[in-house]
Amino acid sequence: MQFHYSLDLQFFAGEKTEKATPKKRQDVRKKGQTAKSQDLITAFILLAVFFVLLFTGPKMLDQFFTIFHQTFEVYMHQDVTVNSISQIALELFQELLMLLAPVMIAALVGAVLANYLQVGFMFTPESLKVKLEKLDPIKGAKRIFSIRAIVELLKSLLKVSIIGGIVFAILWFNMNDLLGLMNIAIGSSFALIASITVKLGLFASGGLLFLSLFDYLYQKYDFEKSIRMSKQDIKEENKSMEGDPLIRSRIRQRQREMAMRRMMQEVPNADVVITNPTHYAIALKYDENKMDAPYVLAKGVDFIAQKIKLIAKEHDVIMVENRPLARGLYDQAEIGDAIPEEFFKAVAEILAYVYRVQKKI
Repeated sequence: MQFHYSLDLQFFAGEKTEKATPKKRQDVRKKGQTAKSQDLITAFILLAVFFVLLFTGPKMLDQFFTIFHQTFEVYMHQDVTVNSISQIALELFQELLMLLAPVMIAALVGAVLANYLQVGFMFTPESLKVKLEKLDPIKGAKRIFSIRAIVELLKSLLKVSIIGGIVFAILWFNMNDLLGLMNIAIGSSFALIASITVKLGLFASGGLLFLSLFDYLYQKYDFEKSIRMSKQDIKEENKSMEGDPLIRSRIRQRQREMAMRRMMQEVPNADVVITNPTHYAIALKYDENKMDAPYVLAKGVDFIAQKIKLIAKEHDVIMVENRPLARGLYDQAEIGDAIPEEFFKAVAEILAYVYRVQKKI
């Protein structure tokens, strides 16, 4: 019975039910694993491209006709030589590059923007490494017949159905214009086809963007599920982090900083600050409801002592110079502790002086 009970505990400890820790997220991010929808990237690229075509389409069409006329009216009448062919090819390449540059830039901006909105700035050389396990046919078959593959198939069918419906609706509403293409000039035909194509692209991209938002939510859910950790994983991670000297030093440094801030926040509440005067500073407080004797609120040497004195001065805390007392209290009394009995008389005289001064003020 005891054996079965321990097995159950091990099973539940190994079950991945806990959210990933920040360290686990950082590790998988270094490997290039993040929640990202490729459909969202495609939608951004298409929208950017078709928006550019919407505003620059007429000008691009004019440039295309210019290249077309130049080809048949100028280049066709030139002598065919090695130099002429090279010159024609170079000119055509430059003109086509200028023609397509806005579209290419728009596609690049759309892709970068979509990636940045999803994962931020991320450079992961580790994800570029060749992994031979990806060539394993058994693992490949498992990926093909997995639940994820079925989900991707359903997503593809949904995309084809919705985007196909959008394309059919736009073509149906423009059916009369399309049937009348044979009755208009070639230039007008090109312009009409380009206008309908841009309209198709914008509406189809909008539909894809709508679907990709749901795809992104699914990818995020699937990613969070894939990086879940078991309770045992979290324990081992904490153990390894505690064993890291760098992590330990950072924790100690953070603890010292927090303790220092708390100590400095207590200085304004002190009754008196006893100084050396330059090297030591000890802030004391007497509260009969808390302790029977005065106790130390803060203490420090050199830079910390100067900071204690600066805060005390800003809050009108009286400072008294007493070198042996300051040194003795610093060596023998800890923060939060009552002063040793041997200093009672000296501290009582100082507090009596402070109370007299405060009454006069």
